[in-house]
Amino acid sequence: MTDRLRDVYVVDAVRTPIGKYGGALAGVRPDDLAAGVLGALVSRSPELDPARIDDVFFGDANGAGEDNRDVARMAVLLAGLPVTVPGTTVNRLCGSGMEAVIQAARAIAVGDASIAVAGGVESMSRAPWVLQKPERGYSAAHQQLHSTTLGWRMVNPRMPREWTVGLGEGAELLVDRYGIGRDEQDAFALASHRNAARAWADGLYDGEVVPVDGVDLTRDECIRDTTSIEALATLKPVFRKDGTVTAGNSSPLNDGAAALLLVDEDGLRATGREPLARVGASAVTGIEPQYFGAGPVEAARRALKKAGREFGELHTVELNEAFAAQALACLRQWPDLDPARVNPRGGAIAIGHPLGASGARLTGAVAHQLAAAGSGTGLATLCIGVGQGLALVLER
Repeated sequence: MTDRLRDVYVVDAVRTPIGKYGGALAGVRPDDLAAGVLGALVSRSPELDPARIDDVFFGDANGAGEDNRDVARMAVLLAGLPVTVPGTTVNRLCGSGMEAVIQAARAIAVGDASIAVAGGVESMSRAPWVLQKPERGYSAAHQQLHSTTLGWRMVNPRMPREWTVGLGEGAELLVDRYGIGRDEQDAFALASHRNAARAWADGLYDGEVVPVDGVDLTRDECIRDTTSIEALATLKPVFRKDGTVTAGNSSPLNDGAAALLLVDEDGLRATGREPLARVGASAVTGIEPQYFGAGPVEAARRALKKAGREFGELHTVELNEAFAAQALACLRQWPDLDPARVNPRGGAIAIGHPLGASGARLTGAVAHQLAAAGSGTGLATLCIGVGQGLALVLER
């Protein structure tokens, strides 16, 4: 433990292309996805002795299938890192990947580590069905399988019913609360696809996205280059018969992984590299579970206050797009933020939302954008099921 907090730097950040549900990455185990980005990240810093990595933190929202048994440690072993490198897996649902970054940065800041890797992984395609044990042995009754892909399951009957509504219904509740129209949601979704397609065409992801071994996927699989307002308008509401939330203005189900290399000053010298950004302040907040989508509002405010920054000073913002309605509800409450600075290279509606990986993807995206700009302040933030928000400020 040191007498003062150490500066923490993001040296590098990588991610896989994001696969669609049942798509190109569906045949890849989540522990292999995690190992792939971990190995790629370490290989990009050839001066770094992998044995110097003090810990590996990975976020994972599911953990019920092949990502069980501490997927971070499995990734270390499968990536061929020295067996002396430990690994821990954290779960804050959709915020798991960012929580991993925050925990790694905190360990470095207080002197418990000098070099750490943080990331996240999710294979929603491979999330298993689970079967509860019967209350007594040799039950003759039929048993129910529960999908672990997304959302509430095996709900505690003591939970108030209004807290356990589906995620899509939660988005519709925000539509009601903030008066968000269908046209506005579809326009937001269209911008996400156009920004993502343009960023890929301009080569902006070339230094960030790494291939998955044995898979022919060179770009995020859910981007729809040719979609239009007219096409989005034809889609029917999914969660309410008379609702406005559709498959077109919601994030899809996805597979993918992301990882970041974090260091202090000594660790930076060991890599021989210039950092992308410095880690600033973070904040986590809670909100009524059914309004989970507005979770980033207060988390972002608190993180910026801790960092001594304001919304008008931000160069770039990565706001996870669980639903267009959810993202728009947040933007409604940040009047000083220029919307043009939000998700300039596309968001989760186009890129995808592999739950445990998304927070790490967002953080890495901010770091790369700040490095490209040469200076500035960035914010990564996302909503979390069961009513939380998480935010992280980066500086360069």
